[in-house]
Amino acid sequence: MKTHDEIKPTKPYFMGEETPWEEVGPSLKRQIMGYDDKIMLVKVQFGEGAIGVMHKHYHSQATYVESGEFKMTIGDDVRILKGGDSFYIPPHVMHGCVCTKPGVLIDVFSPAREDFLGHEQLDLESWPT
Repeated sequence: MKTHDEIKPTKPYFMGEETPWEEVGPSLKRQIMGYDDKIMLVKVQFGEGAIGVMHKHYHSQATYVESGEFKMTIGDDVRILKGGDSFYIPPHVMHGCVCTKPGVLIDVFSPAREDFLGHEQLDLESWPT
């Protein structure tokens, strides 16, 4: 299992047209735009009806809604978010969304999502330790 101190920083610049997209679900793809062991920036494109399944992780997450409209669930709270809105998800809180109008989310994770880099997600009950 890869630990965060083994994650090497990426190059300093990412050009959107040159950065590959990864298909992660029906009408759902992401671009990993830069990271080191402490932080990661990810651009996620949703088609109408695409679902970010309910899940939780030990990473802190802050997200900016660049465009579109999303029915966002964080814990027991459900809101409709549109371009220009943002949200924060604390570690270990269930969350997910349904895209109601095609759009893009800009996610920031701390620490980096090791599972997005092809490694098993660390099994931490609390973060930070």
